[in-house]
Amino acid sequence: MLEILKFTIPSLIVLVSVWIVMHKLFKNEEQKRLWELKRAAQKEISPTRLRAYERLALLLERTQPEALVMALSERMEEAGLSMATMSVPKMQQELLRAVRLEFDHNMSQQVYVSDEVWAKIIGARDQIGAFITAMATQLPPEGGAMDYAKVLMTAYRNNGETPHQEALEALKDEARGLL
Repeated sequence: MLEILKFTIPSLIVLVSVWIVMHKLFKNEEQKRLWELKRAAQKEISPTRLRAYERLALLLERTQPEALVMALSERMEEAGLSMATMSVPKMQQELLRAVRLEFDHNMSQQVYVSDEVWAKIIGARDQIGAFITAMATQLPPEGGAMDYAKVLMTAYRNNGETPHQEALEALKDEARGLL
C-alpha cells in the first residue's frame, strides 16, 4: 500500500500542477484573443462612429433657423417660387417639416453616441420646433414669410447659448474622447 502511495501522490501533484498551468495558459490565450478581437472591432467601429458624429454635427447645423430658412429659400427658387408669396403658417409648417426630415434621416446615428449626447440632440430638436412655433405666433398669419424669417433668425441669434450649441459642444467633447 505504501508503495502505491509513493507513486500515486507525486503523480497527483504533477497532474494538479499541470492542470493549473494549462488552465492559466488557456485563460490567458482567451483573454489575448478577446483583446485582439476587440481591437480589430475598434478599428472598424471608430471610423463609423466618427462619421456618425459628423452627421449629427451636420444635423445640428442644418436645423438652426438660418440654415433652415436658406435651404427653404433654395428649394423654393428651384421650384420657381418665391418666399415673398409664402404665408407665415405655411413657412412655419415647412420649417418644422425640414427639422423633422433632417432628424428622421439621422436617427440611426443614436447608436453611436452616449445617451446624454442623444438627449441633448433631441432637446435641441424639440426646442427649435417650439421656437419656430413661438416666433410664428408673434406675427399675424397673413404676414409675409420674409418678415417671419428675419424675426426668427434675429431672435435666435440674440437668444444666448442655444440648445444646438450645447448639443454640438457635448458631441464634440465625446468625439474627442475617441481620438
